[in-house]
Amino acid sequence: MKARILAIIPARGGSKGLPRKNLLPLAGKPLVAHSIEAALQCPLVTRTCVSTEDAEIAKIALEWGTERIQRPPELALDSVQNDDVVVHALEVMQAQGHTFDHVVLLQPTSPLRTAQHLEACLAAYLGSSASSTMSVCSVEHHPAKAIRIEAGRVVPFTNEKDMERQRQDLPMVFRQNGAIYGIGTADFLAVRRFYCPPCIPYVMAREDSIDIDERLDLELAEQRLRQRAAGEFRDRARPRTQ
Repeated sequence: MKARILAIIPARGGSKGLPRKNLLPLAGKPLVAHSIEAALQCPLVTRTCVSTEDAEIAKIALEWGTERIQRPPELALDSVQNDDVVVHALEVMQAQGHTFDHVVLLQPTSPLRTAQHLEACLAAYLGSSASSTMSVCSVEHHPAKAIRIEAGRVVPFTNEKDMERQRQDLPMVFRQNGAIYGIGTADFLAVRRFYCPPCIPYVMAREDSIDIDERLDLELAEQRLRQRAAGEFRDRARPRTQ
């Protein structure tokens, strides 16, 4: 039997860095619409919903073909974690008679995550014995080169040897990129977080891992989408080999 997967897109109206961030235009679409499209176009996702307290975002969700879960105002504060939002969405779905084997969190601030990324991530997860999955990318700066400042002095974040080692001699390190989190529903409700070991990674390119936090991020994402479009155009325009 095919697994039932619920994709939840948490999109509140407020934002500290960029006002009304989830509605800002990116490549001719509201930011949140990119995540809606990725979920709706992924064949492994059973149902998609946008959790929001905001009427304008709710309207966008409907216009782009998904449903809105009315989020209580107390779950739209800066201090609220996504786990509370997801629990609420699951409770609303259950009250409507809908249950799911797995839940996927798609943050709207990761607009370069595509349906292809999502499908590949979920396929690997469903084909494994893992309890959860998350998308990651390589770090821009290795933590071995990070330092702490204590009493006005530089202190290595890891150790003194790492400070001098060549980057190619250090182990590869990755970070969460925030684009995809998947977990069994029962596991999520038990631990109330998306990391539940064993957890398998889905590695994405750094250029596809832009997280929209400030205006520069939007500009970089716009540039990346233009590059994708140009690449697709070149592929279509390339003559076939006889």
